[in-house]
Amino acid sequence: MPKCTINGQEVEVKEGATIIEAFKKMSEDIAHYCWHPGLSVAGVCRLCMVDVEGARGPQIACNTVVREGMVITNQSEQIKDIVRWGMDFHLINHPLDCPICDQAGECGLQEQYMKFGKYDPEMGLQKVKKRKVVDLGERVVLDSERCILCSRCVRFTDEVSKTNELGIFNRGDRSEIGTYKDKPLNNKYSLNTVDICPVGALTSKDFRFRQRVWYLKNADTICNGCSTGCSVKTYYNEEGLFRVKPNHNEDVNGYWMCDEGRDLYKFANKESRLLKAKKFDGSTWEEVSAGSAVKSLSHQLLETIKETPSKVAVVYTGQFTNQEYADSLKSFDGLGVNNFYHWMNNQASKDEFDGLLIRGDKNPNTKGLQNEASKFSGLKKLENLFNELESGNIETVFVMAPENISAYPEYESHFKALSKAKNFIWMGANQTSCYESTNSSNTYLIPLKSYVEKSGTFTNHNGTDQNFNYVTTLVAGALTLSEAMTLFEGQDLDFEIRPKIYKTMKNNHFTSDRGEL
Repeated sequence: MPKCTINGQEVEVKEGATIIEAFKKMSEDIAHYCWHPGLSVAGVCRLCMVDVEGARGPQIACNTVVREGMVITNQSEQIKDIVRWGMDFHLINHPLDCPICDQAGECGLQEQYMKFGKYDPEMGLQKVKKRKVVDLGERVVLDSERCILCSRCVRFTDEVSKTNELGIFNRGDRSEIGTYKDKPLNNKYSLNTVDICPVGALTSKDFRFRQRVWYLKNADTICNGCSTGCSVKTYYNEEGLFRVKPNHNEDVNGYWMCDEGRDLYKFANKESRLLKAKKFDGSTWEEVSAGSAVKSLSHQLLETIKETPSKVAVVYTGQFTNQEYADSLKSFDGLGVNNFYHWMNNQASKDEFDGLLIRGDKNPNTKGLQNEASKFSGLKKLENLFNELESGNIETVFVMAPENISAYPEYESHFKALSKAKNFIWMGANQTSCYESTNSSNTYLIPLKSYVEKSGTFTNHNGTDQNFNYVTTLVAGALTLSEAMTLFEGQDLDFEIRPKIYKTMKNNHFTSDRGEL
């Protein structure tokens, strides 16, 4: 592994690493627009200039391989001046859109001007006008005037999604990004182009103008959209969740995620949630707190379940954590219940894979469910339960319902079929109109927490355990599956240690992180 010296500090890098990778390993600042670690080297922005001792002149760091003993710097006055001139050329035709640009607050141009620019512009020419608000496809909008032609988005569609929708058209200062005729940017990974755009040229239709980024906090979690289990970062404030972006994980998703996974935050927000528990006695619905509902359920059914556990069925979906599976299976097993069923929403397509990230199993933890259930009596097919209900062998049904209901087209029909039980307990995060169609005279709807409201572990398709932590509270009264089972067994929860919901007005959350100008 070669060693080099960067700005006076020695660093060891892997064989074949470039100078810019050495800078990044040291967390040393270096100007750049076009380089991205997940894409090929383009070398078109010419900002990552460095002096290499013994070289004939300045070199670009993105395309210069580190050799043993290299002495490198980007702190000389010559390099600083070159970078300022390069930035000046990039900004010649850039519009002063910062006050109305969605990228403000996380813009590479703004950040790098403050780090490496701070020059007095010398170009007095009229700016070239280009197209604004260009619809590239279902999810992405282009502002051509803001584009600095780094080519990251073009390289992404060529090298990663391999769908080749984007190109650079025309020449000179008339050059601009665009799509080929009759080929809009509609691939399943299109929003990655927005993530890697270093300016506000490409923006997401879903997030566009919804929040200023300095009003958002962010936290790491795991996508619950399929069995890949991409590492992601979710952005939120006291009003709810607003977007999801990929978090680099070399072993799982690299730098990318699919567009489908970005929509799942919507199912966690209050607009889609079951906010209170509901009880149905055959004629009327009553709203109560989740804790009260589970305690009432315990008083009503616990002794009956202990006496006739063979008449109880528990239905699981692959959308809960390993810890919740372990706790609930142990609780039911302790009551003598061993009728555990697996609601597999896509049996025919669960093994499909698109070759990049998207898997046919639209659950984050099918593997974890199967592993935990194997420690008890295992899982039966859900179709068998329908027959048991028809014959009257099962009287009480608990359903651990899916959170990502978009992946469950049979959601409503299964609700109606399972609600034929004498006692029907539906435990889930979401609110839908199908709940009014229950067939049971004793129905309980128990609100559970979403994936961002709890900590735990998902086991992805290849058996990798991935831990994730609590992000925020969206529905204060909702329970985890483990908490619900604790209450059902007659025990109490310490509500003082449970995370609290935001009660403040919208704050400028990042003002303390601005740094110095």
